[in-house]
Amino acid sequence: MKKAIIALEDGTCFEGRAFAGSGEFYGELVFNTSMTGYQEILTDPSYNGQIVTMTYPLIGNYGVNPEDEESRAVFAKGLIVGECSRIASNWRSTMTLPEYLEEAGIVGVDQVDTRAITLHIRDKGAMKCIVSTEDFNKESLVAKAKASEGLVGRDLSTEVSITEATTYPEGGKANARFHVAVLDCGIKLNQLRIFNELNCECRVFPNSATADEILACKPDGLFISNGPGDPAGVPHIVKTVMALVEARLPTFGICFGHQMIGLALGCTTYKLKFGHRGGNQPIQDLRTKKVEIASHNHGFCIDADSIDPAVAEISHINLNDNTVAGLRHKTLPLFCVQYHPEACPGPHDPFYLFEEFMELMKKEKSA
Repeated sequence: MKKAIIALEDGTCFEGRAFAGSGEFYGELVFNTSMTGYQEILTDPSYNGQIVTMTYPLIGNYGVNPEDEESRAVFAKGLIVGECSRIASNWRSTMTLPEYLEEAGIVGVDQVDTRAITLHIRDKGAMKCIVSTEDFNKESLVAKAKASEGLVGRDLSTEVSITEATTYPEGGKANARFHVAVLDCGIKLNQLRIFNELNCECRVFPNSATADEILACKPDGLFISNGPGDPAGVPHIVKTVMALVEARLPTFGICFGHQMIGLALGCTTYKLKFGHRGGNQPIQDLRTKKVEIASHNHGFCIDADSIDPAVAEISHINLNDNTVAGLRHKTLPLFCVQYHPEACPGPHDPFYLFEEFMELMKKEKSA
C-alpha cells in the first residue's frame, strides 16, 4: 500500500492510501451516489477522462466478475472510496476490486474523507485533478492539475467508440422483430442486451459513420447511445444526426445521444456545476405526471431556453434541479432522455422508454 495525494486545480488536496495502481493519473474529479455497481461504473465509457469518488463508504465487498462489465475496458481514470473492503464475498466474484484495478492499470485510493471531497465538489464544482503516488509536493501537484487537459471542448467520444461496424448479437438474429441502427458514442452493453431481449437485431456503427452508411442498412429505427465529454466537442456526430433526423427514422437517444439530438435540433448545451451521477435521481414524466427513479451519469445539459417550442417539447424534468431530462419532437418520430433507462447500475423504472421506441418503430413500419 502506498501513500496517495489527490490535488485539485483550485489548490485543495486530500491524502489517502493507494490500494491499487501507482504513478500519476489525471482526470475530472466527480462523485457518484450509487451504493453498488462500482464495476459497471468503472466500465461505463461515459466516465472516460474522469476520476470517480463513490459517496457510499464501503466499496468492493462483493468483488468483480466478467458478467457485470459494461464495455470492453475500464474507462474511468481512477476510483476514490472511503474504504476498500478487505474481503470480497459473493458467489459470482472472480477477482477482488484491487486486483481488477491493478490489472486495468487504474489507481484506487481509500482511507480518504470522501464526504469532504463530495461537499467540496458540490460547493466549488467538478474540476481537474491529479492523483499521485510518486510526487507528494502539493504545490507541484496543483500546478500539474491546472496544466492538465480538461473536458470542455474535447472529443472523448471518439476515444471510446468502436472503429468498425458490428452486429449485435454476433451473427445476427433470425426473425428479428426490428433492425436497429445504433450510433456508438460510448455505448453500455446493457442497452444492446435490452434490444436483444426485445427481439431486435442491432447494427452498431462507430461515431464516425456517415448518415448514408447508416441508412444503407435500411434500419427500422435509430438508437444514439450515451458517451463521454462535452457534446459541443463532436460537431461531426451532430452533423450525422441532423441528416438522420431529416430522414424521418424513428429515433431514440440516451444521455450523450440526447444531447446530440438536442444540438441537431438547434438547442445549446452547458456544463453543470457538478453533474448528475448516481442511481437515485427523481425524474418526472410531464405527460403523465408520474415520478420515476433513474440512473444518471452526465456533466452537461440541454439549455431549456434554447429549445424551439415549435420543434420540440420537454417531456421529462429532473426534480432535483428542474433541468431538462427528456425531449420529444413535435412532428417527427423522435424522442430522447438525459438519463439511463438501461440502468446497470440503477433502478428499472424507466424501462418503458425502450417499449415506447418499439411502438414507434412498429407504427412507422406499418404506416
